[in-house]
Amino acid sequence: MINQNRRNGVFLKSIVLAGVAATMVLPALAQDKPISMEKGGMDQTGPYEPVAGWFKPGIDRWDQPVITVAIDNPDRIFIGQADQNATQPNAPMLTADGKVMDERSTTSTLPPEEKSHANMIMVLNGNGEVIERWTQWDDDIVISHNIEINPYDPERHLWVVDRDDHQIHVFTNDGSEMVMTLGEAGVPGTDETHFNRPAGLAFLPDGSFYVADGYTNARVVKFDKDGNYILEWGSKGSGPGQFDLVHSVTIDADQRVYVSDRNNTRIQVFDENGTFIEQWPNVGSPTRVLVTDDNSVVFATGDYDRIAKFNLNGELKTYWGVTGDAPGAMDNPHDFTVDDEGNLYIADAWNNRLQKLVPKQGADPARLVSPKFRFNAQ
Repeated sequence: MINQNRRNGVFLKSIVLAGVAATMVLPALAQDKPISMEKGGMDQTGPYEPVAGWFKPGIDRWDQPVITVAIDNPDRIFIGQADQNATQPNAPMLTADGKVMDERSTTSTLPPEEKSHANMIMVLNGNGEVIERWTQWDDDIVISHNIEINPYDPERHLWVVDRDDHQIHVFTNDGSEMVMTLGEAGVPGTDETHFNRPAGLAFLPDGSFYVADGYTNARVVKFDKDGNYILEWGSKGSGPGQFDLVHSVTIDADQRVYVSDRNNTRIQVFDENGTFIEQWPNVGSPTRVLVTDDNSVVFATGDYDRIAKFNLNGELKTYWGVTGDAPGAMDNPHDFTVDDEGNLYIADAWNNRLQKLVPKQGADPARLVSPKFRFNAQ
């Protein structure tokens, strides 16, 4: 089950009041009348405008949490799901055209015999419509917890972290072949060839990669481009270099590794070999952490349902987000990414949808989420 961020049985949620526009009276210009600025507003979606009803799964009464997203291009967007009958609280179901239905339930409306393990990987176009369903791999994937495209790979293979089968699969971009698998299906472990509920990964230009391993294990593991073990660090706990649910990893231009230490409510920073540098505490429950090409670290928090942006020194620059199911509101933003046009996509897990948000006209660039950092972009 995906971490639902319970503390003593209580969901930690807070509504973010990122700013209320003040009423200002400016000096009279051509007329002897005050000029009043716009009033009200909660800045719920920050510098973005949500595209309401954008996600169109094409399945009646859709009730699967969307938990991961990766961009091939703005008209080819990969998403991964958990099974039907997810036990998230109060998650709405969507109609085939992507609209939220009125009724809400704490369990699936489908009887057990009708629940299915399906739709582990789907591809959407720029209008949010499904253009590919990789049903040929549904039996090989238990839960596609994180999907990535290696930005340094000219063939743009798709990598899938299968959390509950303890494996990582690599597919051709069209889904026709599985070209590599790491880990042993259904066999958890803590050695060089096994995982125990891995959560995410991140790439270096030479094709090597780090794995957040993860939900049961408490380590970061580095492999070369062929999947050969190089090194690892981490143990269970709350001290420097220890983890309690290592959920996501990302890398900056100096090859520092930023790790989402989710249940310890912090980001930890290491050098490329796992030497502890510092920690950023009290950040909620960070799900996805991403170094972006404007030298920022952006992450989503499941506790607060917000997107937060820091500089590389760990100083908070901006945040926004509210809990709910309205367009732009969130309920466990489990993953996010940005396309080359600046559109933001959020895997809004407990709302069973992928959200698309576009920058508002005149939005402050400092508040926007830039695309993922790539070494060849510098």
